[in-house]
Amino acid sequence: MAPVIRRTSFPKVLIERDSDSEQSSSDDEEEDPETLDDEEEEDGVTGNGNTEKLEVGSDASRKGKAPITITLKKVCKVCKKPGHEAGFKGATYIDCPMKPCFLCKMPGHTTLTCPHRVTTEHGVIPAPRRKTYKPLEYVFERQLRPAIPLIKPKYVIPDQVNCAVIRYHSRRVTCLEFHPTKNNILLSGDKKGQLGVWDFEKVHERVVYGNIHSCLLNNMRFSPTNDCMVYSASSDGTISCTDLETGISSALMNLNPEGWQGPNTWKMLYGMDINCERGLVLVGDNFGFLHLVDTRSNHKTGDAILIHKKRSKVVGLHCNPIQPDILLTCGNDHFARIWDMRRVEAGSSLYDLEHKRVVNSAYFSPLSGNKILTTSQDNRLRVWDSIFGNMDSPSREIVHSHDFSRHLTPFKAEWDPKDPSESLAVVGRYISENYNGTALHPIDFIDISTGQLLAEVMDPNITTISPVNKLHPRDDILASGSSRSLFIWKPKEKSEPVEEKDERKFVICGGAKKKRGKKNGDDSDESDNEGFISKLKKSKSKKTPSKLSR
Repeated sequence: MAPVIRRTSFPKVLIERDSDSEQSSSDDEEEDPETLDDEEEEDGVTGNGNTEKLEVGSDASRKGKAPITITLKKVCKVCKKPGHEAGFKGATYIDCPMKPCFLCKMPGHTTLTCPHRVTTEHGVIPAPRRKTYKPLEYVFERQLRPAIPLIKPKYVIPDQVNCAVIRYHSRRVTCLEFHPTKNNILLSGDKKGQLGVWDFEKVHERVVYGNIHSCLLNNMRFSPTNDCMVYSASSDGTISCTDLETGISSALMNLNPEGWQGPNTWKMLYGMDINCERGLVLVGDNFGFLHLVDTRSNHKTGDAILIHKKRSKVVGLHCNPIQPDILLTCGNDHFARIWDMRRVEAGSSLYDLEHKRVVNSAYFSPLSGNKILTTSQDNRLRVWDSIFGNMDSPSREIVHSHDFSRHLTPFKAEWDPKDPSESLAVVGRYISENYNGTALHPIDFIDISTGQLLAEVMDPNITTISPVNKLHPRDDILASGSSRSLFIWKPKEKSEPVEEKDERKFVICGGAKKKRGKKNGDDSDESDNEGFISKLKKSKSKKTPSKLSR
């Protein structure tokens, strides 16, 4: 029997190409011109500026089938409509005309002409001199206020990179923590779950523990009774206690004892803090629950408590420094909440501080614990001047660029623990600025009482974003994590001569690795420091000073 052959007829295909196709505004999705030309030749499209049509299948005209049209027009990556572009072009961000300003989220102007970009204190009402009428405020003024100096000291800004470790971690840095007693020890966690211990005075002395967690290390806290023990919370659902001297760690709690059972049941831990008076480690998961671990028995105590919307991440926890029973939490449900640990249960929060988008962090002021500073994904820093006053609305909203999409550690505004006036905060900036032809992402020092930008520090060799920043609790030192690298900033000596040798110390760890493609589903942490290394080698012969603009 002869085989039966089915004759297939293909419909006519029309390929339309826009004559004035625009270049992609995203740097990481920019197409290769050579590859694009090859594809056009294979599809039968010529670059003559007009729309070309190609008929595929000779039977299409005889059968009378409707043609299939394929359009190769460039579309906006924000609104998905053709005719315009949006996104970054170098250091310039181009807004989509169909959307409001990317920085302040208000219509009527673009990011380039946004008044908040020129002056951060635009529209910010400074802190007023309030009279105390409530009993709680009266107690605060009598007991706590006398310990705070009335004269605001002069700010000392660490504006120059003193030392650095390039490619210290194998993935991007997620958190930083200074040692409570040793001034020259810095701890860092990364996306892979590794814990790094770095002595930045000796620079070369560094240790990385890679067997503590299996994925993101989200938070670290030192033990209040033993400064050699560190508690860490990870997205693998475990809390570990690590001895820094021996490197031995023990899991205090594991929320996924049966392993991976699917994304709907996998529990991850994010926010963490320690209640010193009760001896408890507080940690929040990705389902909105609060877990308690006793530091004396190293075991979980009590049942999990729902403190945020169900199935929402609890990304931040902070106990009040004066009264540890007062707990501040924040999460993906657009709320920051204040709790009393003596009677915490679902729905029993003292205050619910509403935000428009996800709240990345929320902290009490470091000395008095009377103020609150939150960082929200809507490009706003919100400040409450007194937890005893009106908590319905924030005292001030400061517009700052830290709204990003993915592949970055969330931006968190941190207090300066040494500032007696409790008005200085540090936070990294997302939108880059053009400094002498180079796109740089500065680290901003902001006076939250007025909204004024006190200083923006940057280094011409650091072209990556620095979302993780930590100020030293005793010295004028700033530690920043940019991609896989760590940087130590110190104040620049004003009396140093112009011609002086560069005493900065840089250590390059690891070798150049092959870039990972997007098919792996991972961000490009492997190669984003290559530009810094190449510039660092070029700058050895010619010193390029850091910049400080006020």
